[in-house]
Formats: sequence, C-alpha cells, structure tokens
Amino acid sequence: MIDVFECRPADIDESPLDDELPSAYVERLARAKAHRFAADDRLVLAADTTVVRDSDLLGKPLDKSHARRMLQSLSGRAHHVWTAVAIAGEGRIDSRTVCTEVSFATLSESLIDAYLATDEPWDKAGSYGIQGLAGCFVSAVRGSYSAVVGLPLCETRQLLTSFDILPHWVASADG
Repeated sequence: MIDVFECRPADIDESPLDDELPSAYVERLARAKAHRFAADDRLVLAADTTVVRDSDLLGKPLDKSHARRMLQSLSGRAHHVWTAVAIAGEGRIDSRTVCTEVSFATLSESLIDAYLATDEPWDKAGSYGIQGLAGCFVSAVRGSYSAVVGLPLCETRQLLTSFDILPHWVASADG
C-alpha cells in the first residue's frame, strides 16, 4: 500500500499551441506535469483542466475584470470542461481525457460581483469551482462531475489499476 504522498506544483508553460484542440491541450499539460517529476522509484499523478466556451479556452483569470468577462460569457449557456489525468513512472506514461458539458443559469451582475468578492475564482479555469459556491450557478452537468472539479475519478482509478495500484478498500476486499 502506498501511504506517502507529496503535492508539488509543476512550473510548466501552459500556453496553448497554435490550432491545438482542447483535448490535446489538457492531455499535453497533464503529461508534461507528470513527466516533470517522474522517476523509476515513484509514480506521479497529474491533471489539467480547461473550460471551453464555443472555441475559446478559458483558463485561470488574470484579474477581476478578466474573471468577470469569463463569468458573463458563461451566464445562461452551456460550455465544455476538458480534463486530462496522467500517470508517469516505471518507464512509462499513460493518460485519459474527459469532456463534460456544464450549463449555467443566467447570472445577474450582483451575483457575479458577490462571487468575485470571494477567494474562490482566482485559481480556477473559467473563474469558477463547481465544488464550491459556484455550484449554485450550474443548472445541468452532462458527463463527469469529478472531471469538472479537476480529477476524473473513474479514469484515475483505471490508470492506477493499470499500474497495479488499487484503492485500499478494493485490495482488502480481495484478501
């Protein structure tokens, strides 16, 4: 059983490449993050998420004005959240990519202002966290909720299993 974990930020260039599809973008970043810390004696799990409205990638907000424009653009409409998870180690790297459609209710300017007054939007793709206060903006989710949070749990379990790592409750059930 693995019981030692470290969480490290991977300082990589997150700029999209010219004409890069959202699926390729998040997969490239997740794999780059995993590769950055990979070693023969440890496995590295990494993920990346982006929000896509029409064909525009909405990353983390640069400032309050940028966050406001993103939230206004998501108000009353559907968008896609792309998340990739990657595992590197044992001389290999593998990844999975997930797309989820999220629909927002119409957001009033006062609701956006109140949300922007919190600490929540600043390190989140699209300027929102579905698992927090902005969960009340969401009228529908079609796909993986956990991928919108930032770590697609089903795909993560599949990747871990491919590296012979099982959740403790699964491992204990077998023996």
